[in-house]
Amino acid sequence: MLLFLFVCSLQHALSQALYEIPDNTKTRWSSFENPAAEKGMGGRENKTAKGHAFDMIDPKGSKTMLDYKGAGIVRRIWLTVNERSPVMLRSLRLEMYWDNSKTPAVSAPLGDFFGIGLGRRTPFESEFFSDPEGRSFNCNIPMPFGTSAKIVIINDSTIPVMLFYDVDFTTVEKHDKPVFYFHAYWNRENKTKLERDFVVLPPVAGKGRFLGMNVGVIADSIYETSWWGEGEVKVFLDGDSQFPTLTGTGTEDYIGTAWGQGQYAHRYQGCPLADAKNRQWSFYRYHVPDPIYFQTQCKVTLQQIGGESTDFVRRLKKKGAVLKPVSVAADKFHKILEMNPVPDLMSDGFPQGWTNYYREDDVSATAYFYLDKPANALPAIAGLEARTKNLLVIKKD
Repeated sequence: MLLFLFVCSLQHALSQALYEIPDNTKTRWSSFENPAAEKGMGGRENKTAKGHAFDMIDPKGSKTMLDYKGAGIVRRIWLTVNERSPVMLRSLRLEMYWDNSKTPAVSAPLGDFFGIGLGRRTPFESEFFSDPEGRSFNCNIPMPFGTSAKIVIINDSTIPVMLFYDVDFTTVEKHDKPVFYFHAYWNRENKTKLERDFVVLPPVAGKGRFLGMNVGVIADSIYETSWWGEGEVKVFLDGDSQFPTLTGTGTEDYIGTAWGQGQYAHRYQGCPLADAKNRQWSFYRYHVPDPIYFQTQCKVTLQQIGGESTDFVRRLKKKGAVLKPVSVAADKFHKILEMNPVPDLMSDGFPQGWTNYYREDDVSATAYFYLDKPANALPAIAGLEARTKNLLVIKKD
């Protein structure tokens, strides 16, 4: 009930009539022109004439974008940097701390956090994120805090970076009800393990709401042009063990499309990046109209399954691709025929049809959620080498 009331209050705040002015609420912006977001203290440098629009983040250095003591809600984050290569957008790290927590509630590569994985940018707009022309980073997820908020960007690279930003927030003397805190978790496997689901969100304990994810896939060239996205999203809730409560039917199904995955960007679901030439896809799904609540625990995974015709899969197997068939759609009704035990792929007894098979690819994801505590006890973000290893250099035509 507490989470429901909090979500309702947030929805009311976001949907209130434009002419309604809430009591005891003040608007503040933090930027290099007013880093402390103080009343009457903006634009003081250079006689108010654009004196401090940007600053440099030194190699191995950091910049604090917000450090506020008190209660409020972060409403919008905008920023841009002058170096936006895939390696740099994985080298820059965004961290957020709520209510004096020692560990970050958010710790993710800059590019991945802002709605598109793999360190790549392209124009898009969704419910939570946007990039009008492929050069900026916008987030409008409401992020409440009770006693303090701190947002930091860290440069783990050896190159200085120019940063422009502003963080827009409102303050209150005290929230009417206990707040649920915004969290984000990033994970990557350079090569997933056969028959093991990729973990989008490890088990997180507490009460909250899973907001959704964005996922990046770099398909291994060993599988050629075969389809990589047969894997199902699984959400384990409140004590689920072997089997989840929520299960999808396939990767592109989860993000609202079908029969493959092209480029599009909708409000709650999309695939801003569909680069078949470089075998790269980045896609998202946000559970706003279809909320996912949890009372004690939540875990989210994505199966690593692809599909192609039987003869195509046989050819991949012959040339050394690591794979294992799991099922075949073998009749005119495209009915899935479960096979247990699975016959030898190379045998005459293996049916002809669309063969689904476990495979190994490079997969990464950012998971977004609210939790009833400012810290989440999830694993720390991977180091620089693991974040940037084997990122493809995109050649422009």
